[in-house]
Amino acid sequence: MSKIKQIHNQLINREFSCLELIQKHLDLLKQNTHHTVNSLLEDIALDLAKKVDTKIENGEKIGLLEGIPFGIKDVYMVQGTYTTASSDLLKNYKSSYTATAIQKLLDAGAIPLVKENCDSFGHGSSSENTIFGAVKNAVNPDLVGGGSSGGSAVNVAKDFTVFSIGGDTGGSIRQPSGYNNVYGLKPTYGRISRFGLMAYASSTDCVGPIAKSIEDVRIVLNVMSGKDVKDQTTYPSEEISQENSTKIDNIKSVGYFKNFIESDAISPAIKSDFLATIAKIKDKGFEIKALDFFESDTLVSTYYTLAMAETASNLSRLDGTNYGHRIEGDNLKDTYSITRSENFSEETKRRIVGGNQVLSQGFSDEIYLKGLNLKDQIAANFEKDFKEVDIILSPVTPNTPPKIGDSLKDPLAMYLSDAYTVGFSLGQLPTLTAPQGTATGIQITAAKKNDAMVLQFANFLKELI
Repeated sequence: MSKIKQIHNQLINREFSCLELIQKHLDLLKQNTHHTVNSLLEDIALDLAKKVDTKIENGEKIGLLEGIPFGIKDVYMVQGTYTTASSDLLKNYKSSYTATAIQKLLDAGAIPLVKENCDSFGHGSSSENTIFGAVKNAVNPDLVGGGSSGGSAVNVAKDFTVFSIGGDTGGSIRQPSGYNNVYGLKPTYGRISRFGLMAYASSTDCVGPIAKSIEDVRIVLNVMSGKDVKDQTTYPSEEISQENSTKIDNIKSVGYFKNFIESDAISPAIKSDFLATIAKIKDKGFEIKALDFFESDTLVSTYYTLAMAETASNLSRLDGTNYGHRIEGDNLKDTYSITRSENFSEETKRRIVGGNQVLSQGFSDEIYLKGLNLKDQIAANFEKDFKEVDIILSPVTPNTPPKIGDSLKDPLAMYLSDAYTVGFSLGQLPTLTAPQGTATGIQITAAKKNDAMVLQFANFLKELI
């Protein structure tokens, strides 16, 4: 059931005003105890709501997204709003421009309510690495909300927003969506512009929607997609129609990586649930193939080698000179050192140091170039796999969400929780978390630029399970 379409019809039929709708959601966000809010965009939201109400009163048509309240992960630029990346360094930084993907939603009439809590600079898998307090899981507040787009996923799950825009580098939309039982899409790399998204690892960063229905994911994806002159990695993409998103006749075969399922790291419950889902799909006449893939340790090592190198490069600009919270030292070098040491979190510093290490002389050939070579091998493996199968299924995570505090004690365990998501990021493939199949959902992946097929299979799975 599309909440976007439902609210759209209710607004047209004047069951409530847009102002009432927006105020109701703002009140929920103010009262929430899940630490999902970094800043409320109250004045902007109420002003836009009044304009929608005026159009309706004047008998003018409103677009499908006009008046629909949504949330934005706090790594996107929205002109005039705080964009903190949940960090001390940028806690008082205000954006001077708006990200392309967000601007497209604003142009369509959607109303932004909130900048959402996340792991600082996207560095984390639990949304605990933040100055705004650990995000609490929507189902059980003793557990983590997932990360790094934890605030975005929890807001959708709790109906504080109708949809939210997360960011996915190695699983940061898919994993928290799985932890909170909602849909989360990482589109094909380049389908949506990254302009105005604070860069973590530029070669895998993706903009994507989180929502409670596949139809809402489709609607938001279509609006944000397209070529952008400000992002040279983007490409023109066809709109996915509702009819096309529900077809299933072109999908004949489904694969899964047997080493993911045979791994010692996966919990027995997630393993048995996943295999039961595969059995149900096979009963419906689909050909099932167990595929060979890289070991999860190799995937995690490759991803973090490249991601840390890219984040060390991307965050080198943050030294308090042009923007950010500057702390003066005895000289310029001291100022840079103190500003970065005091304002970056432990996890961000760990990733910058790791990135500089793998890029340094004597290490770059041995580690960084090897990582790039492995990334090419992973992409080639996927090309081979998608000649054999139409869809690849995977658990989203090997285990259920940890308790708040546990991930911070064990960074390696946090990195390994990404074992089933990072491979698809390295392959730059369209991947959707659907809240079925296991306790933390199931991942549906198709070949590059085949985002429609992912939605098609998600619709099939929703009916099946």
